Amino acid sequence: MANTGSENDMLNTTKGRYSKDELEEFRQIILEKLKKAHADLTLLTEAFTNHNEHDTNDTSPTFKVLEEGYNVLSKEENSKLAARQQKFIANLENALIRIENGSYGICRVTGNLISKERLRSVPHATLSIEAKLQQNQQRR
Repeated sequence: MANTGSENDMLNTTKGRYSKDELEEFRQIILEKLKKAHADLTLLTEAFTNHNEHDTNDTSPTFKVLEEGYNVLSKEENSKLAARQQKFIANLENALIRIENGSYGICRVTGNLISKERLRSVPHATLSIEAKLQQNQQRR
C-alpha cells in the first residue's frame, strides 16, 4: 500500500534525525545568516559608538540643544538593535553546535523533527510549529 503525502510528512517528522546532507544544507544556511548578521552588527555598533561622528558638534550651540535629544534616542535604539542582533548571532552559533552534537532540528518539547521548511526560514528554531503554537496559546 502506497503512502499518501500526509503519511510521508508524518514519517519525515517522526524520524530520529536529519541526514548528513540535510545537516550540511542547514549549516550553509546558518553560515550565510551569520555572515550577514555580523555585518549588520558592525553597522549598528558603528552607529551606536559614532565612529564617523558628523553630528552637531561642529555647528553652533543653538542647534546642539535640539539635536542632543534626538542623538540620545538614536543611540538607545541602535543599542537595543545591536543587543538583539547579538542574541540572534548567539542563537545561530548555538544551532551550529546542535548540528555538531547531533541534536539539531529536534523539537525540545515534542522530540519530533522540526520541519525542513521551518528550519530553512528560522534555522535556529528549537520548537516545532505545533509546540510554538501551544506555547503561544498558554501565554494568552
